[in-house]
Amino acid sequence: MRRVLVVICACLLLLGGCSSKPVRHLASDASLIKPGVSTRNDVLRYLGEPNGHRTVSPGVEEYVYYQDRKGLLGKAPVIGSWVGGEGYEMIVITLKGDLVTSCEYRVFNEVDRDWVNDFTWEEVK
Repeated sequence: MRRVLVVICACLLLLGGCSSKPVRHLASDASLIKPGVSTRNDVLRYLGEPNGHRTVSPGVEEYVYYQDRKGLLGKAPVIGSWVGGEGYEMIVITLKGDLVTSCEYRVFNEVDRDWVNDFTWEEVK
């Protein structure tokens, strides 16, 4: 009986490792979009609905896709959700009408803003 219980627990633990959620790779997704060639439908088919959307001017829109970048321990199964990320990545796509005019991939790290703490600030009089 004890052996059966151990086998069932082992199977449950191993099956838990098989579950996963879809992974998004923004860097490779950005390479699918070609300015001057890709259309709005291509963007929505390859990247899905954007995380953000804004109208820049009449007929010109921007779609923004972003996701957090996890550090080394952020990818660990149990403690990953407790560990903060090391930054985020973003794709900004500009559309004029239904045609993509630009596609920019950007990466931001937490250390990018460390200069704020080191800078000697002067008071404005």
